[in-house]
Amino acid sequence: MLAALARGRSEIRGALTSDDARSSARVLRLLGAEISALRAGIRIDVTAHGRLRVADRSLDCGNSGTTARLLLGMLAAHRFVSTLSGDRSLQKRPMRRVTDPLTAMGARVVRIRHDGLPLTIAGGRLHTLQWRLPVASAQIKSALLLAGAVAGVDVTLEQPAASRDHTERMLRYFGFDVRETALKVALRPGGRFVPFGIDVPGDPSSAIFLLAAAALASRGEIAVEGVSLNPSRIGFIAVMRRMNIPVASHDVGDEAGEPIGTLVAGASEIVATDIAAAEVPGVIDEIPMLACLAARARGTSRFAGLAELRVKESDRLALIASNLRAVGVDATVDGDDLIVEGTDVPPAGRAVTRGDHRIAMAFAVLGTLPGARIRIDDRTCAAVSFPGFDATLAGLFQRTAR
Repeated sequence: MLAALARGRSEIRGALTSDDARSSARVLRLLGAEISALRAGIRIDVTAHGRLRVADRSLDCGNSGTTARLLLGMLAAHRFVSTLSGDRSLQKRPMRRVTDPLTAMGARVVRIRHDGLPLTIAGGRLHTLQWRLPVASAQIKSALLLAGAVAGVDVTLEQPAASRDHTERMLRYFGFDVRETALKVALRPGGRFVPFGIDVPGDPSSAIFLLAAAALASRGEIAVEGVSLNPSRIGFIAVMRRMNIPVASHDVGDEAGEPIGTLVAGASEIVATDIAAAEVPGVIDEIPMLACLAARARGTSRFAGLAELRVKESDRLALIASNLRAVGVDATVDGDDLIVEGTDVPPAGRAVTRGDHRIAMAFAVLGTLPGARIRIDDRTCAAVSFPGFDATLAGLFQRTAR
């Protein structure tokens, strides 16, 4: 997205070639950027014109909430009309939390249905924004920061809790004045999007599935190299350590303000833990896997304040609990809290994903336990964020067997 705002050719190495990334590339091509094919291990070239251009059709964001919400911020600063759509799951995800502040900045949302997609946004001349975010969300925050950066206006945001900060780091990389104090983020204009080259770090939210597989195994360990060690993204490490899973991290470098390193985990005797509501924004995508780890822990775990999971690709909170029960684990939802009673009985049963990639991967990892018999109704949805997940997971145990 940032390369599409520069004038000239940018080179992106090591990018995730997932369905979500392809959704972003697809809509950006319609908006005038030339983007080479997304293939694993192949550099992606993006040639752009400094600003987006009006598309001749609706922008299909697929299953990607990140694509839709960040794109809304960028489009708000362009003086043309765009219509965004998505798959059935994305159409149900709330968008007014983004469009309301963009409307306050001067954009016009021409049509919105059921607080979701499809919707039409008319961009224009934006003005300064001061806004209190209703939830701690990096997607909302990033959309508004991108709107301010493209429009060249001040944006000051107050959030109820800290959330991931990749966008703030990248904007600073391009010379924008982005300041964070306590729970406030302020952007001042002055930066400039220029062509760049970057090596994209690995995604911690994908790495956790491999680390968890190692923790559940009877022996061995795994080292995942080249992972982003951004402090706003690795809150799950502290949780796993509380669960008696000794995750080691080794910082080895930096890329565009992102610390990069290696994560190591091995077979463990897992114990129960609690996750406080204040921790949730930092581990929001890792909750399904952490819940499956809690299913194998000694004792009862309570994950508090998971309301935001109800508006992900599925009602993740309800789905985690129902799937855990379906495979023989005592799991209940108490308000917005998830309570999981650990067991050493091998899990067996059918897990329903409702097309949610993180549910599919978490229960696939749980299914690697000796004696487990977990059937997953749709494993292919893992490609949304982790192409080749099944082969990667199987490969871990093939190497262990050798």
